[in-house]
Amino acid sequence: MKEKTQLNDIDRSIYDFRYDEDKEDFLDSGITPDIIKEISQEKNDPQWMREFRLSSLEIYKKTPMVKWGPSIDGLDVNNIVTYIRPKSRMNTEWDNVPDNIKETFEKLGIPKAERESLAGVGAQYDSELVYHNVRKEVAQSGVVYTDLESAMHDPLYADIIRSHFMKLVPPTDHKFAALHGAVWSGGSFVYVPKGVHLDIPLQSYFRLNAKGAGQFEHTLIILEEDSSLHFIEGCSAPKYYEAGLHAGCVELFVGKNAKLRYSTIENWSKNMFNLNTKRAIVEENGRIEWVSGSFGSHVSYLYPMSILNGRKASAEFTGITFAGEGQNLDTGAKIVHNAPETSSYMNTKSISKSGGISTFRSAVTINEKAEGSRSSVSCESLMLDRISRSDTIPVIDVKTDKCDVGHEAKIGRISDEAVFYLMSRGLDEENAKAMIVRGFADNVSKELPLEYAVEMNNLIGLEMHGSIG
Repeated sequence: MKEKTQLNDIDRSIYDFRYDEDKEDFLDSGITPDIIKEISQEKNDPQWMREFRLSSLEIYKKTPMVKWGPSIDGLDVNNIVTYIRPKSRMNTEWDNVPDNIKETFEKLGIPKAERESLAGVGAQYDSELVYHNVRKEVAQSGVVYTDLESAMHDPLYADIIRSHFMKLVPPTDHKFAALHGAVWSGGSFVYVPKGVHLDIPLQSYFRLNAKGAGQFEHTLIILEEDSSLHFIEGCSAPKYYEAGLHAGCVELFVGKNAKLRYSTIENWSKNMFNLNTKRAIVEENGRIEWVSGSFGSHVSYLYPMSILNGRKASAEFTGITFAGEGQNLDTGAKIVHNAPETSSYMNTKSISKSGGISTFRSAVTINEKAEGSRSSVSCESLMLDRISRSDTIPVIDVKTDKCDVGHEAKIGRISDEAVFYLMSRGLDEENAKAMIVRGFADNVSKELPLEYAVEMNNLIGLEMHGSIG
C-alpha cells in the first residue's frame, strides 16, 4: 500500500471531525461571579466547593498573568466559554451515551481499547464526563474509579475529596491554577486501597468538541501503601480558527511502597492554548513515573512536578515534544527532593520542524534533608531545518553536599549521511527523515502501551508529511 505523502492526502479525520452544538447549552463566555455561581448551581456543588470556586475567582483576579514562557497574548479568557451543559447524565452503560458523542469516541477507539486492554475507562466530552466504567473484578478489589463529582457527593469519599482537592496545586500557585479552581468541571477520581496492584491500566480520554471553549477537568488519584496503578490520559480536539483553552489539573498522591505510572498523549489542535498543571507527592519508597507525549496546541506550558517526601522515594520523567509550524511548546519537569536517599531521572526528546519552537525546562531541587540523593537529567533536541528552534533551560538548586547531580544536553540536526544511507536503500528523502525521527523518539514510544505507541508514531508521520491541524 502506497504511503500518503501529500498534505491533502493525509486523513486526519480520526482527530479533526466535529459536531455542531446547541449554543443554548453554552454559558456566557468570560469569568464573572455570576458565571461561577451558575456553574456551581449546574453541578449541585456542596457549599464548601461553591465557596472554594468564588475564593479562587478572587485569587484569579489579583494574580498577574504568567510570563515565564512563550507569549499567550492570543488568548483572551473573556472570550472563552468555561462551561457547556451536558446533553445527558454520566452513564455507566455505553449504549446509553448520546449517538454523536458515542460516535466520537468510537472513532477515537475508546470502547475497543476498553474491551481489549483496559481495567476501566472514563470519557469526557466538553465540560462533563459522559461515560465511566470499571471492570467488575477491579471494583471488587476495592479500587474506586469514577467521575470526581459523583465521588464528591458520595458519603464514603466526600471527606477524602475535600481534604485532597487542590492541596498539591493550590489556586495561589499561578493565575491558571486559580482559574481552574473557579471553573473546573469533569475529571476522574481514583482510589487504590492498600496492597492492591492493578495489572492492566485505567484510562481517561478528554475530547473538546466545542468552538471557542475551554476544558478544565480535574484528576485526583490516591494510592495507598504497597499498591500500584498505570493510568493513561489521552486528549484531542478538532481544529477551529479561534482560540481554545485547556487548563486542567492533575493531583497524584503516592503512598509508602506504592508505584504509579501516569502516561499522556496530548494531541490538541493548533488553535489550543494548553496550560495544564500536574503534580505528584511521593512517600517513603514510593515511585512516580511520568510518560509524556506533547504534539498538539499552539502554545503549551506543561511541567509535571514530583515532590519526593519520603526516604528512598523516586521519580522518573520520560517525554517527547514535537513542535511544528505555528507551535511554541514549552515543556519539561520539576522534581523536589525532600528526604534522604531519594532519586530522580529525566530523559526527554524534543523535535522542531517548519519554524516550530521547542523549549525544555527542568528544575531539580535537592533540599538540606535530602542527603544521599541522586538526580540525573538528559535532554536531546533535534531540529529538522534551519528555521526551527530548540532551547534547553535547566535549573539545579542543591542545598547539601552529600548528593549526586548530573545534567546532559544535546542539540543537533538530522545527519545528511544518515539520510543518504537510507535513500540508497530505497526510501525517498521525506520517509528517510521520518524513519530517523521515529528512531530518535523510540525510547519514549517503548514506554507507552502499544496502542498509544502506535498513535505517537502516526502523529510523528503526520507532522513529517504535512501538518496535523
